[in-house]
Amino acid sequence: MALKYEGLAHCKLALVFAVVMDLSGVVCMLLGVFASLEFEGQDFGDLLVYSGALLVLFSMGGWVIWYSGNIEGLAAAKDSRGAMGHAFDRLARNLSRQIRLPRTQSSP
Repeated sequence: MALKYEGLAHCKLALVFAVVMDLSGVVCMLLGVFASLEFEGQDFGDLLVYSGALLVLFSMGGWVIWYSGNIEGLAAAKDSRGAMGHAFDRLARNLSRQIRLPRTQSSP
């Protein structure tokens, strides 16, 4: 049985998080740069620029999770990494499967 390629089917939540954080970060930065935001004599443009940069930085976590969840079929080649390397591979595969596979509620 051949595996069917499902496009963006894996880790949709991480993808949505990353895209929303990117869009909101860019909007905040653009508002901070181009909008005149003064309240009681204080300029809040810098706050929006820095907040937008932080939101874009947080989105990088979402992109990394989305990308690592979409990695298919790591080769199980024998190499000189030892037991620790193989344990890390198993942990990464199990974590990726848990993120990827939908959770179904079993009926009692």
